[in-house]
Amino acid sequence: MLLDVQTGSLHAIDEAAWAVLEALEQADGGPLSLDSVGAVRPLPAETAGGHHSLDLQWVQEVLDDLDLLMEQGVLTYPDEPDTDVGELGPGVLKAMCLHLAHDCDMRCGYCFAGTGGFGGARALMPAKVGMAALDLLVEASGHVRHLEVDFFGGEPLMNMEALCRIVQHGQELAESTGKVLKFTVTTNALGLTDEIGQFLNDNGIAAVLSLDGRARVHDAVRRGVDGKGTFAAAAANALKFVNSRKGGEYYIRGTYTRRNLDFVDDVLFLADMGFETISFEPVVAEASSPYSIREEDLPDVFASYDRLVGAMAQRHAAGQGFRFFHFDLDIAHGPCLAKRLMGCGAGREYAAVTPDGKLYPCHQFVGRPGFEMGDVHRGIIRPEVGEQFGAAHIYAKPACRECWARFMCSGGCHANAHQMAGSLHQPYAIGCAITKKRLESALALKALTS
Repeated sequence: MLLDVQTGSLHAIDEAAWAVLEALEQADGGPLSLDSVGAVRPLPAETAGGHHSLDLQWVQEVLDDLDLLMEQGVLTYPDEPDTDVGELGPGVLKAMCLHLAHDCDMRCGYCFAGTGGFGGARALMPAKVGMAALDLLVEASGHVRHLEVDFFGGEPLMNMEALCRIVQHGQELAESTGKVLKFTVTTNALGLTDEIGQFLNDNGIAAVLSLDGRARVHDAVRRGVDGKGTFAAAAANALKFVNSRKGGEYYIRGTYTRRNLDFVDDVLFLADMGFETISFEPVVAEASSPYSIREEDLPDVFASYDRLVGAMAQRHAAGQGFRFFHFDLDIAHGPCLAKRLMGCGAGREYAAVTPDGKLYPCHQFVGRPGFEMGDVHRGIIRPEVGEQFGAAHIYAKPACRECWARFMCSGGCHANAHQMAGSLHQPYAIGCAITKKRLESALALKALTS
């Protein structure tokens, strides 16, 4: 497979084209000519029509094909210099993460939120704070019509009364302003009752449901306040809710650690349970943590992605396919340029709101010194925080400038970079390696199932 980085085009090629491309790579951007392919490695006899070296006419045919692709605008050679975009401004706010609960009914071992409190006192968001946040979002969004709101925690279902009132307020705002508000709730499903599920369904609220796969894997990390495993209750609630959705949007969201580097088995376990849309993320933790994924673990992580590609291709062929979030790669109609440069939009297009109404660039920056941006009553009073993120685009990160995946991963997670390297400009290296493997896997699966 040949991926053209600058156009995002993916091409299926034969071994002859592969050999020519290897020779051109050695030529370091030289012209497309027979002379520049003089170092082409010999091809196997069966590929080269019985010859032990590449026939020059054959090379010329490959070069002609490459010339045609360049004329069609789906191949770039040599790479054109990327434009220096400088610093991107504060952006337009169009998404919010409302921390309905800085509390949780679980005590997960790897929780980045300090088991719900985000390093502070446990608290629930008053409905009036969430309503003021929506007022600010609608006002600050300007010309943007489609807005997104995520109910987050801790565990947001611990604050259902506020959630219901905030949704009602959002619906009233949508009716009076013409805006479209899309709500999502991220929950561990432990408190997901039939009544709550019905409310989410009736109001078209998308759901992200946290399950880590096999019972022993899930229960080793995701325990209740009483210290007992939570898989049985959470999985039963999640499955019952998903079966009630009738097409409603959801994802099962798992986290894998160095204790289950064979997470492919957890993904397939969830698929066999009946979940059709699944996402799995690697844990991000200090190297001293028993959960952290380290460089020596990467071969096992990569092997799991390879196995997952094979299993998904087989299931697709058998009509038993399921969606895996990180393999949902639309190479024909990808994100706009701004998204490719900045990724999630933290601090510019997206903000998190704490129970007391403070604003942060995203849910993972909540409580980190120096990142408070303002509050729901005064708005963003420290725009310089957002400007930091505007200056941290892919061209400002040395590790990204020459990376083939830069337009697909957009520089990775700002919060992970800051946590692991202390800088928005230095991507988390382990995360980069896993992201590139996931992208390769996604492209491979696209080729196998197209």
